[in-house]
Amino acid sequence: MGQISPMMQDYLDTKEQYKDCIVFYRLGDFYEMFFDDALTASGELELTLTGKNCGLEERAPMCGVPFHSAETYINRLIEKGYKVAICEQVEDPATAKGLVRREVTRIVTPGTNSFTSTLDETKNNYLMAIVAGGEGFGVSVVDVTTGEFHTSQSSEISKLLDEINRYMPAEIVANDALFLTDLDLDDLRDRLGIVISALAPSYFDADLCERTIRDHFSKTSDELGLSALPLGKISAGAVMIYLLETQKNPLSHISHINIDIKNSFMLLDRNTRRNLELVETMREKEKRGSLLWVLDKTKTAMGARMLRSNIERPLLDKDMITARYDAIEELNSDPVTREELREYLSPVYDLERLISKISYQTINPRDMLSLGNSLEILPAIKRLCGDYNSALLSELADELDPLEDICKKISSEVSDEPALSLRDGGIIKEGFNPEVDRLREAKTKGKEWIADLKNKEIERTGIKKLKIDYNKVFGYYLEVTNSFLSMVPDDWMRKQTLTNSERYSTPELKELEETILGAQDKLYSLEYALFCDLRDEVASHMERILHSAAVIAKIDMLASLAYVAEREGYCRPILRSDGVMKIRSGRHPVIEKMIPNNLFIPNDTYLDKNNDRIAIITGPNMAGKSTYMRTCALIQLMAQIGSYVPATEAELSIADRIFTRVGASDDLASGQSTFMVEMNEVAYILKNATSDSLIILDEIGRGTSTFDGLSIAWAVVEHIADKKLIGAKTLFATHYHELTELGGTLDGVVNYCIAVKDDGEDIVFLRKIVPGGADRSYGIEVAKLAGVPEDVLTRAKAIAAALEADSNGVPSTVTKATADIFNEEAGGMKQLSIFDALGDMSEADENSLMDNILCEIRDTDLSNITPIEAINLVNKWQKEISDKW
Repeated sequence: MGQISPMMQDYLDTKEQYKDCIVFYRLGDFYEMFFDDALTASGELELTLTGKNCGLEERAPMCGVPFHSAETYINRLIEKGYKVAICEQVEDPATAKGLVRREVTRIVTPGTNSFTSTLDETKNNYLMAIVAGGEGFGVSVVDVTTGEFHTSQSSEISKLLDEINRYMPAEIVANDALFLTDLDLDDLRDRLGIVISALAPSYFDADLCERTIRDHFSKTSDELGLSALPLGKISAGAVMIYLLETQKNPLSHISHINIDIKNSFMLLDRNTRRNLELVETMREKEKRGSLLWVLDKTKTAMGARMLRSNIERPLLDKDMITARYDAIEELNSDPVTREELREYLSPVYDLERLISKISYQTINPRDMLSLGNSLEILPAIKRLCGDYNSALLSELADELDPLEDICKKISSEVSDEPALSLRDGGIIKEGFNPEVDRLREAKTKGKEWIADLKNKEIERTGIKKLKIDYNKVFGYYLEVTNSFLSMVPDDWMRKQTLTNSERYSTPELKELEETILGAQDKLYSLEYALFCDLRDEVASHMERILHSAAVIAKIDMLASLAYVAEREGYCRPILRSDGVMKIRSGRHPVIEKMIPNNLFIPNDTYLDKNNDRIAIITGPNMAGKSTYMRTCALIQLMAQIGSYVPATEAELSIADRIFTRVGASDDLASGQSTFMVEMNEVAYILKNATSDSLIILDEIGRGTSTFDGLSIAWAVVEHIADKKLIGAKTLFATHYHELTELGGTLDGVVNYCIAVKDDGEDIVFLRKIVPGGADRSYGIEVAKLAGVPEDVLTRAKAIAAALEADSNGVPSTVTKATADIFNEEAGGMKQLSIFDALGDMSEADENSLMDNILCEIRDTDLSNITPIEAINLVNKWQKEISDKW
């Protein structure tokens, strides 16, 4: 084996420090990867795999990407869950002695990706740190592209899971204790695509976390409001340690921590977010078809992110909600001014992410110009908002710093058409710096000098097609085609031979080259230095800019809500404090836009905390029960984000939570059937709902036998109706029209149904909610609409008639105990036992066989049995039954 080359040894030393990363090692204009990194990257990025001689017997596997397009490639690796260490040249190759020194300048992970060109500007890219401890869980969430930082603490896994689903982080880092809890981390990885990793215990040292927080924010944890959140404080310190180590940057744009205090916002669980399709559709995971799609008419990326955040975090404070209503009302009182305001918002760039580029020192001249152009618009926005009288708009106008001093500095210094790269010159505006102007003039005159020299040599030699050109290797040169070689004078010095031409130099050309290139190099260096000074100056005003960015986002969000309210005919809700929900002509905000020609059928709703707490809604499939219930839930949620709502009138009380249990789904990967998932969701609701909650339940008990399902649904209604247990406002849709017996007999329960026009063999869904219960389910009629064959329908009708004639055990009142609803003595149909098929076997033999099999089932260790062993057991039981029957 030969001696390894110095460059490769440097790479291997770097790789040793960053074993868990793919190292992008800078070589000239490329980032190269070697050995295992090259094998991985070439496969994931579809790059050509080559090799490099490095002193070893075998060539090192190698692949690479151009440095100017590296962001795209890095982002593709990050999306696949990899970490990338960027190893840059940290000294000028022209002045370096020996091997150019390189250092890892940044580690890019899914949660620290700040390449804004590859991120969705309307969504945050969050990194979450979780600390599991005896008191529960500390949670901190950071978006390095905007500086947003939230910290909270929860005591239950269910609450932690709700936080994860709310923020949808790209990456979670945690202590080892989290991996010993019941949190299903594999589900988070597989279903949500979150990269999850454990950090060393040192990251969670309380003293180190406290010092890190104090050093970064220049405040103690108590001053930041973390004293009441001991685990939250450790998570905040841990995430900052992780960020500082990976980003290798002061991260000065992360300047404050938002403490998520319990009861400040409505907590929405995963099922409610999914079922109501708040920010994406349930199936396609697309924005179109969601509530966000309807409400998002924002003009800025900052406003879009804020609106999304507010949809996922409805308010609980009545005064804050009312202030937003007042702002929307005033904005719509003068649509012309509102639209003028929105026009001013349109050209405002993403100030938050531009500031993060300043913090990372990756901002280029065009980004800086975009920042200056955006700041130039702020005074006009402040002026328009200052003309409004509502408290919130007036407050925002007062808070908006127009940043005119920063705008003036940028506009006076940065060229109107700067180069993209910092090293290409053309950054500084003419007239700003005398030395820049002088060097730029020398560069311009240098071109004239080159042209004069060319004309002079053409006249002297007679070579009419003489060219003077430049490249980085040979500098300036005279190029002569082969047909004119005989005319080349003796004082020209040959520099390079090409196929069809020769290249030469002269003493005079060499002198001009030194003059011109000297001026150019000095010019580019000076422009770069001046731009860095400007960047540092803007960075010193980072907090001012971020504050104004937040104000702009709020204005944009309010203007969007106002525009949608006027265009869609929404009304201003009236907030009550007595628990009443009264909606007149409520409409589903999304579905009404999907249905053409305004054919959506609106419905009224009335619920309160007394006699109308629970509405039992019956009717056939496809008739609109689920749409109606979702409409009520969305109107409640929209009202609490401060939006107008799709109704003619709406009187609403603030709900502390909205719970939904809608549709059928399974989770086979974790061993949960449809019915088990349904029961888990019901259990969560019954444990967490209060009398101030709004509950939406659709088809409880459908995943098991008819009588079991009906019994469970019945018991759930009784439990929710009991004021001592829950007593929440509830919309309960069911196919069990037997539950209508509860209406009027159980306190607080009322019956509603979907109006259906029954025309003999056919039905028409009127999609109107009316008082009363449905007398039957219309299942066969719905099957006919779906195109089920006629012979199947005929047979189904005959079977239904026979079953209805045989079953008379359904109770007519709720005076009987729920457990006795379907007892065999009542003469009704009983639920079949799995052993009923044993037929004529004697009772003693049957009991003996049952006992043997049940004992084996009881004694079987399911956690240690293989699939083939389970199949063999079932085979054995089947044989025993067959032998005796």
